[in-house]
Amino acid sequence: MIKLEAANLATKIKHEVQAEIERMLKEQGVRPGLAAVRVGEDPASAVYVRNKIRACEEVGIHSEHHALPESTTTSQLLDLIAFLNARDDVDGILTQLPLPRQIDETAIIEAIDPAKDVDGFHPVNVGRLALGRPVFVPCTPAGIMELLDDSGVEIRGMNACIVGRSQIVGRPMAQLLLQRDATVTICHSRTRDLAAVTRTADLLVVAIGRPGLIGREHIKLGATVIDVGMNRISDVDQVRSLFGPEAEKRLDVVAKRGATLVGDVHPADAAAVAGMLTPVPGGVGLLTVAMLMKNTLKAARLRRQ
Repeated sequence: MIKLEAANLATKIKHEVQAEIERMLKEQGVRPGLAAVRVGEDPASAVYVRNKIRACEEVGIHSEHHALPESTTTSQLLDLIAFLNARDDVDGILTQLPLPRQIDETAIIEAIDPAKDVDGFHPVNVGRLALGRPVFVPCTPAGIMELLDDSGVEIRGMNACIVGRSQIVGRPMAQLLLQRDATVTICHSRTRDLAAVTRTADLLVVAIGRPGLIGREHIKLGATVIDVGMNRISDVDQVRSLFGPEAEKRLDVVAKRGATLVGDVHPADAAAVAGMLTPVPGGVGLLTVAMLMKNTLKAARLRRQ
């Protein structure tokens, strides 16, 4: 089994972005700008935004972080989005999801200027992707495609199965694979006999948010498995069940940090049957951030053409 670790590819993408930003700054006096908006104190959201801001510093993107209280209303957040839309020094806007319950998430996504929608969630960008004319592709699916290409996976003609139908990963992932001539099946919580469907897949992409759900019985021998999940677990017995020979290392992490990370794929089971497998951590998450940097650079270029 080959581990599809993404660190080197993510670093390569960020170095390319950095070089282009240096050229843009020298020739045009322009430094791309990204505004990250976070509402509330969700620990995972705080970590994700912090990683994105750190990546901006690495590649030379000007960034700003708008951390709003949990009590923020839809109207207040819409005012901030309007302010950021109007600013010429802000090329990209991302609103970290999920938002608190009282906020109309759809209204917020649709309020972002499509030209600054570096997450690729606005209906205009979703429509362009569906038509095969994307401007901004959601960062996680875009990163997965980069990883598959970099790893020499031949997408054309393969049977691909996606577990999860979110607008963030599942649906745009399906569009990208279809456009590369894969035969695509999307599974979800209502799929009957999930394992019978997923076992037909040469490429299995899993993004459902349930730790270790996809086991040996779900995976075709030799399949390429992309694990998008990022779940924190602290139960000792669960750690032993999921990680097999690597359990002791993970238990050390639990002892030191209170929890360890696992994806939506059972790592020990998948290692026994998959041909290629992305690890968690060290897999898709790194590429998601790198592709956000790439989208922000693209936004800056397009807005100044």
